[in-house]
Amino acid sequence: MNTVITIGRQFGSGGHEIGRKLAEYFGIKCYDKELLTRAAKESGFCEEMIKTHDERPTNSFLYNLVMDTYSFGYNSSSYVDMPISHKVFLAQFDTIKKIAGEGPCVIVGRCADYALAEMKNSLHLFIYAEEDKKIARIMEKLEVTENKARDMMVKKDKQRQSYYNYYSSKKWGRADSYDLCINSGILGIDGTVKLIVQYIEDFEKQNAK
Repeated sequence: MNTVITIGRQFGSGGHEIGRKLAEYFGIKCYDKELLTRAAKESGFCEEMIKTHDERPTNSFLYNLVMDTYSFGYNSSSYVDMPISHKVFLAQFDTIKKIAGEGPCVIVGRCADYALAEMKNSLHLFIYAEEDKKIARIMEKLEVTENKARDMMVKKDKQRQSYYNYYSSKKWGRADSYDLCINSGILGIDGTVKLIVQYIEDFEKQNAK
């Protein structure tokens, strides 16, 4: 196994769980929130700040200005005029490239497919599902009402979409932005994992030729 897998996902589609199970199957690491901890460590930003900007583009000039006073690292001359949200994005971008350079792994979200666009041994997936399936999943996982689950789903996906479309040159959730898009609502989590495993194994055979 020498493929780096990136997973874009709709909120409630099970993308995180699918990533974990794939990593388990292949005996490799899965980075989701762990990526933030590492990006904080390597960039010198405090972890709270990285989490605040996680998959959210912040266009508020005032907010960026205020937060800039608290930023450490990434303050060399070329970075000084850059909004804090951009600095955080670049810190994550660098970390994604470093992690991928260390060997096969699964990276969930955070424009990882865009960061690794030039990497030959990488596969970029997008997981989505029907609305009712996602809402049911969110209700069960987070123990919230149907209305709350729907609100969370809409808000989270809006954030992810605007973050991705803001920082990458591609469109979030659009088939031509990825190598494979899968509706996890049809096969369920385990069925989707099985399908992706097959896809990865075939991809590796092709690459070995």
